[in-house]
Amino acid sequence: MAASKERVRVAGRELTLTNLDKIIYPETGTTKADVLAYYAAVAHVLIPAAAGRPATRKRWVNGVGTAEKPGEVFFQKNLEDSAPGWLPRAAITHKDRTIHYPMVNDPATLTWFGQINSLEIHVPQWQVDSHGNQLNPDRLVLDLDPGEGAGIEECVEVALLARAILQDVGMDPVPVTSGSKGIHLYAALDRSQSSDQISAFARELARALEADHPDLAVSDMKKTLRKGKVLVDWSQNNAAKTTIVPYSLRGRPTPMVAAPRTWREISSPGLKHLDYKTVLRRVQDGKDPFAAVVQAAGHPSGDARAHGGNGHGGDVHDGNPRLGKYRSMRDPQKTPEPFSGAAGSGDAFVIQEHHASRLHFDLRLEHEGVLVSWALPKGVPESGGKNHLAVQTEDHPMDYLTFHGTIPKGEYGAGEMTIWDTGTYELHKWINGREVIVTLNGSEGGGLGGTKKVALIHTGRGQGKDAEGQWLIHLMDTEHQRGRRRHAAPPPEPPEVPEEVPEDVPDKKEAPAAASRPNLAPQDFGPMMATSGDTADLQGSNWQFELKWDGVRAIMVADETTVRIFSRNGNDVTRTYPELTDRQCWPGQPFVADGEIIAVGPAGRPDFGLLQGRMKLTRPADVAKARTAIPVRLVLFDLLYDDGTDLRRLPLTKRRQRLEQFFRPSGCPVDLSLVLEDKVEHILESARELGLEGVMAKRTDSRYVSGQRTRTWIKLKIEQTQEVVVGGWRPGKGGRQDTVGSLLVGIPDGDKLEYVGRVGSGFSTRELAELRQTVERLARKTSPFHDVPRPDAADAHWIAPQLVGEVTYSEWTGPGRLRHPVWRGWRLDKEPSEVVREA
Repeated sequence: MAASKERVRVAGRELTLTNLDKIIYPETGTTKADVLAYYAAVAHVLIPAAAGRPATRKRWVNGVGTAEKPGEVFFQKNLEDSAPGWLPRAAITHKDRTIHYPMVNDPATLTWFGQINSLEIHVPQWQVDSHGNQLNPDRLVLDLDPGEGAGIEECVEVALLARAILQDVGMDPVPVTSGSKGIHLYAALDRSQSSDQISAFARELARALEADHPDLAVSDMKKTLRKGKVLVDWSQNNAAKTTIVPYSLRGRPTPMVAAPRTWREISSPGLKHLDYKTVLRRVQDGKDPFAAVVQAAGHPSGDARAHGGNGHGGDVHDGNPRLGKYRSMRDPQKTPEPFSGAAGSGDAFVIQEHHASRLHFDLRLEHEGVLVSWALPKGVPESGGKNHLAVQTEDHPMDYLTFHGTIPKGEYGAGEMTIWDTGTYELHKWINGREVIVTLNGSEGGGLGGTKKVALIHTGRGQGKDAEGQWLIHLMDTEHQRGRRRHAAPPPEPPEVPEEVPEDVPDKKEAPAAASRPNLAPQDFGPMMATSGDTADLQGSNWQFELKWDGVRAIMVADETTVRIFSRNGNDVTRTYPELTDRQCWPGQPFVADGEIIAVGPAGRPDFGLLQGRMKLTRPADVAKARTAIPVRLVLFDLLYDDGTDLRRLPLTKRRQRLEQFFRPSGCPVDLSLVLEDKVEHILESARELGLEGVMAKRTDSRYVSGQRTRTWIKLKIEQTQEVVVGGWRPGKGGRQDTVGSLLVGIPDGDKLEYVGRVGSGFSTRELAELRQTVERLARKTSPFHDVPRPDAADAHWIAPQLVGEVTYSEWTGPGRLRHPVWRGWRLDKEPSEVVREA
């Protein structure tokens, strides 16, 4: 019998193991010593599957019990106070609190899990980076769960069907018998898509299996629908969900394991779940099928241990370890600054005016017992239209909330410091190292002048360690400010570095006047179009950068009395967006301006899907109703004609100056697209963090060429999108039997329509309800495509290629097909002849 207590050293850590002879699995007599021995033996295959992922645990303190009398189980997320300080951990901020999760990055942590009887280890499909920031998922999972009357044989059948679909889109899944009832399928991802996008893809895959095999598979979790079928549970791809990690023990009556398997095993008759002894033998024989997923997905740091550390920001000194850096930079015998301070209510802030070598302001927010601090060279922005630089500095002690005085010459931060404003803050969002959103409630007579909502956004500018401190501070709307506006709040302004003194703006008369006023015919002012590209296309330094707005193009044409709106393809859409055509919102002279119509979603970002609800409307009653539910805004970025002068032959810099003179803030839903003054890599990173579509790069010397696509305007997309022409559809099955299962799409190539794939996911419920009626009106007998694979054409219905849509996708495959296409919406503003392959 094993000793009841033992002191061991694992991976350089000292641990005390107790109650080693305790029976954990009564039905098999498996002891705690056996559990620890198992985890020690499989650590080299389990840790790569778990490393860098916040782990939740299921603990059976007194053992799992028996089938008749199960033991008590505790589901645990937050690390207990008694946890060793060396445990790798990730602080994840949820809606109402921050939870410190352990991460299984090393054998010592796995041994500690065994010591406290954390038998089951559950992790999400995403990792955190070395700063604790959540990354995009690196694997997809499908949980095949048999309902009453179904078993592992049915799970195998569904697994093989799912494998075929995944292989068709370039994924090679690895099966894992769960150790309970079903099978998990894992496929590696390249982190190019978010958890929401992968969840949407997995959901549509599950629905497709259900539609094609309604007697075998189901995608709905309702137990009444699952009898005799296999639930294809796609929901574990949600960022908030977890799945038991491969090689973890199960808290079943017998010590079963979530065991990675080969497809040959899965297809073999008599497939069974495996217990820990069988898995031990397999691992000892060198079998690790899950290595294929780990290797294909890669690791953000190259080593599981890169995620380690104690989760604190500074060196460990006496007192709060997060203040180690602060103390190392100051001598308490030479500076009056405080070196301690007890935590307060958790919501205090202070902004100090600091007359150091250069005047700046210091914003400090109470968080986790310290004051998290940023230096603001230009203070808090006075409007949402101009972001300021913020540089994160070392954490400060709580007593700094009330500090004011003079730091002696020769000491760090020498100079006078006074309190500019102080008070409490309301926390909206805190993602360590990435984004903080708070509402600051300043004191009466303070510098803020009341309540201000600000966002601090990490940009990653600089080199090496300097990049970690580079942030932007953006002034957001408060409810009070929004209540004073007639229209919906504007979208978040683009990130911008502190501005330099602008050059003198020339007088309007500098532009060459036309000999006579031209007729403002919309067809003469077609939009100039950009070419898709990347940063390698930006040769030279004469480029201007703006955000790429996720909306529809709008050419605004006005005479002295009316303003009309024309789409990219010249259609008059004035009736669709009447809030943009109030003549009082615009200067009184005739003009033609170029811009983008957007709808701002709940997250404060342009939402193309939301805009779909406005694009088709023309009846006044429908438009009036939609204006309340889906308000739109216009973002102006070019001026083509102004009061008798055609400006298109002027270089962009001159047109921009005229646009800034022309535009006047009026309380109307019209905004000016800001020019972003920074390196394009930094701008792209900030746009990515804000969830925006991309960046437009425009040569500053470019003329405006109506109706043509040029390389003097380059669109740099964060998410890959492609316009497509719809040429056919396949009927749905199961829950979608009355509508469309997928659309067959292509791209024009000369006089041919090249087939690029089918898209069956991303449709809203409303779109599905209308889709079949839309496509059936365009029915034809023959395929409009140049070539369609026989399986895709088998049950297809063909239509005239007159409709243009837009999809997102992960990449192009060798045969010229879109991989993982997801529907974004119709492009009613574009003709099929305008569609080109963009990458």
